[in-house]
Amino acid sequence: MASKKKILVIDDDADLVTFITTLLQDNGYQTASAGNGQTGLEQARTQHPDLILLDITMPEKSGVKCYRELRDDPALKQIPVVMVTGVAEDFKRFISTRKQVPPPDGYISKPFEPQDLLATIAKLVTSK
Repeated sequence: MASKKKILVIDDDADLVTFITTLLQDNGYQTASAGNGQTGLEQARTQHPDLILLDITMPEKSGVKCYRELRDDPALKQIPVVMVTGVAEDFKRFISTRKQVPPPDGYISKPFEPQDLLATIAKLVTSK
């Protein structure tokens, strides 16, 4: 049997993290979570997840800074990152104008349909 794919959820909304991790576990994924970008980076470095779900607006270290650091780290830059945010369209326009980092591997707008999230994740982790 193939090992379960591990998804790291980085979001400061504890209820949303619980919802997403439960959804993922119910669908056969291992999960880890972090409540801010700094802790998320530390978790990514120690756990090497197969995919990261990243909120943009968080305390301590924003999702934008966290994303930039993920992409600058040779050990982490290959991990697919999906931005989960209430400002996906604005962020998509913003990040596409940035030359120093590639765009994220996907975007999910809050609120989202669980099946949309699962489909996006499945597409990215099976292509690894």
